[in-house]
Amino acid sequence: MITDAAGPSLPYGSDHGDLDGKVLAALERVAQSFRVLQWQEAREHRLTPLQLQLLVRLLAHREGLYASQLARTLGVTRATASEAVTALLAKGLVERRAATGDRRRLLLSLTQRGREVAMRAAAWGEAARAALQQVPAPERAALLLFLMRFIAELQRAGVVTVARMCITCRFFRPDAAPGTPQPHYCALLEQPLAVESLRVDCPEHQPAVA
Repeated sequence: MITDAAGPSLPYGSDHGDLDGKVLAALERVAQSFRVLQWQEAREHRLTPLQLQLLVRLLAHREGLYASQLARTLGVTRATASEAVTALLAKGLVERRAATGDRRRLLLSLTQRGREVAMRAAAWGEAARAALQQVPAPERAALLLFLMRFIAELQRAGVVTVARMCITCRFFRPDAAPGTPQPHYCALLEQPLAVESLRVDCPEHQPAVA
């Protein structure tokens, strides 16, 4: 809901002239569709949506993650993440192992069975991917850049706690070569970047100085 300065709250996009409201309404509709797809896939595997998200997150991080990292990236409390991890440990989908160089710290990673379930569970996004591929590539690239900038603003506002994206990294050089197919530059990798090469979750990310 958004608040009209002259009166009560109005649904997103209810005012035909409210561009921001319509953008938010569209994003909410996409988010709702994702939630439905996740619920359907989670039920099929007898998981909660959070457990499914945790498995898929670990699938993307073969080196493992700490419970605190999972909590931050999923936007939940440590206690909530711990409860989901405990359930997945009991199901034999996740295991703990000592971190290299510090055996007192325990990394979470997928078991072989957990990896198989995670790969099947990640299929919830295939329907969305198929729909997205119907949009021309230049429009998808522009959409990616818009979403990254929007997420960055949400992070500055304290709404998003973790956003390890190129555009919020101290190594990112935007528009280093404007008008070229690879207009941006990564000072860490020392290479130019096309918009479609920008990362939304980079392990080498270091926050830019405000």
